Amino acid sequence: MKERIVITGVGLTSPNGDNLEQMRDALLNDRSGITHEEVRHMGIQAVGLVNFPEDKYQSKKMRKRGTRAGAISIYCANEAVLDANINLDEFNKDRIGIFLGITEHGNVETEEEIHKLYQENGMNTDYWSHHHNPRTVANSPAGEVTLNLKITGPAYTIGAACAAGNMGLIQAAQMLMLGEVDLALCGGISESAQTFGIFAAFKAQGALGFNQDPTKASKPLSCDRNGIVISEGGCIYTLERLSDAIKRGATIHGELISYYTNSDASDFVLPNVARQIQCMENTLKRAGLEASDIDLVNLHATGTMQGDIQECEAVSQVFGYSDNTHVNCTKGFIGHAMGAAGALELAGNLPSFQDGYIHPCKNITEIDPKCDLKNLIKNKPIQKEVNIILNNSFGMLGINSSVLIKKYKK
Repeated sequence: MKERIVITGVGLTSPNGDNLEQMRDALLNDRSGITHEEVRHMGIQAVGLVNFPEDKYQSKKMRKRGTRAGAISIYCANEAVLDANINLDEFNKDRIGIFLGITEHGNVETEEEIHKLYQENGMNTDYWSHHHNPRTVANSPAGEVTLNLKITGPAYTIGAACAAGNMGLIQAAQMLMLGEVDLALCGGISESAQTFGIFAAFKAQGALGFNQDPTKASKPLSCDRNGIVISEGGCIYTLERLSDAIKRGATIHGELISYYTNSDASDFVLPNVARQIQCMENTLKRAGLEASDIDLVNLHATGTMQGDIQECEAVSQVFGYSDNTHVNCTKGFIGHAMGAAGALELAGNLPSFQDGYIHPCKNITEIDPKCDLKNLIKNKPIQKEVNIILNNSFGMLGINSSVLIKKYKK
C-alpha cells in the first residue's frame, strides 16, 4: 500500500439496524432481522428487509423517479458523510468518487412494470414507464447518489456478485492511492429481497432457506442448514488518505491495509477451495503478515451445504495452525444481503477494535463437522483484543475477495 487508507465514516441500513450502533447491539445481543413476508408468486418466505426512512435525504419526486437500490444508496451515503463529520461544500466535488458494489439493481421497478403490463394494461406498452432506462443502466445507484449530493467526480457501480461489497472498498482504495480522488464513498448495496425472481431461482437450485421460525431460517455452518435467506440493505464508507484525514481531525474507524481479488474460472456457482486459499494468502502476503497476526476472520458463510464446507476447508488450511485467530459469520443474523453483504458484515465487526468483543455466529444448533473451525465463535460473544480483521466475500461466477482492516494506530 503506497498510501495509508483509512475509514472515517460508516453509513448503513441492515435488517437488524439502520446505523452501526443499532446493528452492533443486535449482533452482540442475539437479535435477528429476518421475518416472514409474502413474496409475489412465491408465498411466505424468510426475508431480511430494511426499514430506513426513504424520505430523510431525498424528495418524494426523486424517489418516484429512482430505484429502491438508489434509495438505499442515497440513505447510506448521506449517513456516511454525516458520520465522518464532512462538509461536502469544503471539498472539490470533482475530486470525490463513488464506487458501489452491486449484484443487480432496477429489478424491483422492472418486475412491477412487467406485472402491470400483463395484469392491468393489457400488454399496452404505452403505459411502460419512461423512467425505465435510467433506472436500469449499470451506473444507476451511484448516479442517483451524484444527483442527490451534487458530486461531480468519478461515480460508477461494480458488478461483482456477492463479493461486491469488498470490491467497492478495493476500488476506492486504488483510486485514492492513484491520486484520482481525495475522498471516496464506497461499499455495497442490494435490493434483492424486494424481487421474486431471485427467490424462484434459489428455490430451483434447492438453495432457498426456510424455517417455521424465520429468525432460525439462516443457519450457516449448522448441520441442519438448508440454504440462503435473501436480504436487502447497504453499507457505504467514507475512505480517505490518512494524511487528509489527520488534517481535518477525522475520527478513524480503521485502516485498510491490504486486499486481494481473483477468479475461480471453474464453475458458475460452486466455489473453488484452491482459489479461495490463494485469495486469502495473497492478502496476507501483500500486508507482510502471517496467519497468526490476524485476530478475526469473518466468513462469507451463506448457509448453503457445499459453499460453507468449501470455504471452511480454505480457511482451515490458511489459519488452522493459529491459536490467535478467531472466526465468526454474520448471515445468521441478517441473511444474505448479496451486493451489500461484504460491506455490512465488515461494518458489524469494526466496533471490535474499540469494545473488545467479537460477535458470534447465530443459529448453530449442531456444528457441521466439516465446518468446525478452530476458534469458531458459536452463539455467544467473546471478549478479545482485536487489532486486525480479515473479511471474506465470494460470489457467483467464481469471484473472490478478501480485505484486511487494522485498528488505527499513529
